[in-house]
Amino acid sequence: MPQYLIERGIDGAGKMTADQLREASRQSNAVLAELGPDIKWDHSYVAGDKIYCVYEAPSEELIRQHSVKTGFPADKITPITAVISPATAH
Repeated sequence: MPQYLIERGIDGAGKMTADQLREASRQSNAVLAELGPDIKWDHSYVAGDKIYCVYEAPSEELIRQHSVKTGFPADKITPITAVISPATAH
């Protein structure tokens, strides 16, 4: 399944409380359940005024549907072509 990196510009994202992050996760999970098993949220990074999410989905369109239904922006959707780490050097 293709993976995508989604950049979401959200003012104050880095200052969100644990409760606010938990609620955002619940909202996202509810929409994922509604959209079905073809879309999966792997994890996200909160940095400054952005949240960077890694998703698996058959198309960018399904990610856009998730964005519309949650109200969370998907400012940039980029297909992930490779994953590297320090272990890649070995």
